[in-house]
Amino acid sequence: MSGKPSATLSRRSALQMGSLVLLLGVQQIARGATILAVRVWPAKDYSRVTIESDTGLKTKTYFIAEPPRLAVDIEGIDLIPALRELVAKVKPDDPNISGIRVGQNAPGVVRLVIDLKQHMLPQVFTLPPVAAYQHRLVFDLYPTQVLDPLEALIAERLKDKPDQGAASDAIGELLARQTARPAAGKPAADNPAPAPAAPTAGADKDRAASASPPVAQAPSESVGAGAGSRNKTDRLIIVALDPGHGGEDPGAIGPGGTREKDVVLQIALRLRERINKIPNMRAFLTRDADFFVPLHVRVQKARRVQADLFISIHADAFFTPRPQGASVFALSEKGATSSSARWMADKENSADLVGGVNVKAKDAQVQRALLDMSTTAQINDSLKLGGAMLGEIGSVGKLHKPRVEQAGFAVLKAPDIPSVLVETAFISNPDEEAKLRSEAYQVQLADALMRGISSYFAKNPPLARNRPL
Repeated sequence: MSGKPSATLSRRSALQMGSLVLLLGVQQIARGATILAVRVWPAKDYSRVTIESDTGLKTKTYFIAEPPRLAVDIEGIDLIPALRELVAKVKPDDPNISGIRVGQNAPGVVRLVIDLKQHMLPQVFTLPPVAAYQHRLVFDLYPTQVLDPLEALIAERLKDKPDQGAASDAIGELLARQTARPAAGKPAADNPAPAPAAPTAGADKDRAASASPPVAQAPSESVGAGAGSRNKTDRLIIVALDPGHGGEDPGAIGPGGTREKDVVLQIALRLRERINKIPNMRAFLTRDADFFVPLHVRVQKARRVQADLFISIHADAFFTPRPQGASVFALSEKGATSSSARWMADKENSADLVGGVNVKAKDAQVQRALLDMSTTAQINDSLKLGGAMLGEIGSVGKLHKPRVEQAGFAVLKAPDIPSVLVETAFISNPDEEAKLRSEAYQVQLADALMRGISSYFAKNPPLARNRPL
């Protein structure tokens, strides 16, 4: 009888000892770092791989050209299931990554090999904890051969106008635009995006003074519905749409779990459909899928296609669920027009911290300097555009403020493009969150934004020329 309790105690002790060994084993496998999450963000622009951990990770990277692949040795950890999850996260339609392999290269060193579909310019960098994220190890993979987005827009126009004369005119316009700006350069290996274009003169009269004559003219067509004959132009009008946030940066999240990055992309896609129905207009999206775009790159993209307007689309949020209504913002030269506008600009300008930008990029300081060259003419045009859009938005929903606000939004600092930021509604308000999720409201909002664009062009017809970048 007395031996049985002793045997039971012995078994219990063994189980407890085994559990302790197992716990110690997990910590030993982690070797001071626990992998919290792994993510893959595919896009035409670039593909991103992220490894999130509770402490910073040290790496050594090797790029092999043939076949193209990036090998990364992650030091201080052993192979664990979380890292193996990366293999299944690569989708067949990823434009840049064909697969990921992981293996134990040496004790305490895991080798990660990213097989690439084409030659890439890889960037590997770390990000400190911010918002909901802890330490992140980031691999950004940029294609060396990048499709010219302006050429793609012209190609779309050719599809709509297959006759030989229109094709010749469109090709002439493409040549005119290309000769009016420097050739698009390839990004440097440690640069988070293609190098920015050189600054130009401002909008309106400033832009007219620096205009260069077009090589060829496309057929004259009305800019938009309701525009009179005086508003006809002989070139393609390009409207840059900028869905806020994306990828690693979800933006604001509503009480029902709605992510800002998702609804604003849906609204932008609906607005693109409406813009593209106008014969001589095309919409260009700074992102057309769920991936992160740094603020200065959004501006660069718009300038690269020589956009006539820049419209950044967002969904507002506050600490309490009470605020509601849409707002429109333009840039300010002299400080914010209100404390709420300043707070909003600070919040939106922090997107780069959440989304993650390689701060080691050599020309980051130069890029930011270029964004500070906005002109009074550009801001005046932006206020006109904002007023036109605010009036139309007010017809489909409530307005948070009855006038266009101004503040130092980094994404609005294109020196030669009228630019506004539209906060479509408060996603932090349960009622407005539900509206933002509804197809009916998204359609109404896209229609209102389209009317605002047409109203602006009706009073401010675009110059019938190609301007240099």
